[in-house]
Amino acid sequence: MATATVNKSTVVSGAKRRYKLWMIFIVIFMGWAAYTLFGQMQQKNTTHTKYIETQAQLEAARAQSQDLQSQIDKLNDPEYISQLATKEQGMVKEGEKQIFSN
Repeated sequence: MATATVNKSTVVSGAKRRYKLWMIFIVIFMGWAAYTLFGQMQQKNTTHTKYIETQAQLEAARAQSQDLQSQIDKLNDPEYISQLATKEQGMVKEGEKQIFSN
């Protein structure tokens, strides 16, 4: 009977050792998984912030492009050019008098 109890205690101690090793492996794996998850979340937040900034720059560039296109369209109109010439350069057509305002 003594050998049966010795074998049983050896089996139990071996099972405990395997259980401890398994738990250590699980804890290390979960630590690595948590570290990776938080790192990826931080990287995602950084990337999202850069994306928002880039979108804002894109919208500003589009607005500027529309303003410039509007200005180009105006400059293709001869009447607008004559108004600019009169207002900014003081040019007048023949027979017209320039009115000075202070």
